[in-house]
Amino acid sequence: MSNYDRNPSAGYGYRTGAGVEAGAIDQGLRSYMLGVYNYMAIALAVTGLAAIGTFKLAVGVGPDGAMHLTDIGTMLYTSPLKWVVMLAPLGLVFWLSARINSMSVGGAQTLFWVYSALVGVSLSTIFLVYAHGSIARVFFITAASFGALSVYGYTTSKSLSGLGSFLFMGLIGIIIASLVNIFLASSALQFAISIIGVLVFSGLTAYDTQQIKEMYYAGDDGTVMGRKSIIGALRLYLDFINLFMMLLQLFGNRE
Repeated sequence: MSNYDRNPSAGYGYRTGAGVEAGAIDQGLRSYMLGVYNYMAIALAVTGLAAIGTFKLAVGVGPDGAMHLTDIGTMLYTSPLKWVVMLAPLGLVFWLSARINSMSVGGAQTLFWVYSALVGVSLSTIFLVYAHGSIARVFFITAASFGALSVYGYTTSKSLSGLGSFLFMGLIGIIIASLVNIFLASSALQFAISIIGVLVFSGLTAYDTQQIKEMYYAGDDGTVMGRKSIIGALRLYLDFINLFMMLLQLFGNRE
């Protein structure tokens, strides 16, 4: 699971600022949301490059055309270092979420890029499991689905706040079931987790987009606005990555 912290924006609320003209608010809101999506897009690009680069370093092709692990791959995927690769993103996202309010915008950006690169290293194993063409296909399916859901969350006048508790409970259930399935290795349970996961992270994409929009306050200075943009991008990035992984488990073609 890549989605580790569902409340990284605690302390931020939606305020439009009395006396600010609607036109200025709309322009500022568009700029703010564009910043959120830009940060997210860069993070996804860093993750993709890190995953592909790690895979190329970790896997070689023998004379017979069969793939084999290089020394780097053996170290990353079969030695105790694999637990560091798996758990490092977890620790870093908690640390970033806890310290964001006391960090400079530049420091938060750097930490976000480092986190997205670590996620890419941990996700590089998907190239060992799934056909590369199906990974690309599922990525574009995820991007189209995510875009539609995020647009809905941004444009709808209906409050999605009531979904928050329900989606959070679903997320906790997915995490617990995933941990249990590490030991059970049940394909039926994994299929159920993937189906529920797609529903939960689809809902979270729309819900988080609306919440991020409501975090906007026209009176914020550049530092506060920058921090909100980064934490908002982190939330959407986590939604995208998890939605991608759930769809990949459902529709990816295994090697």
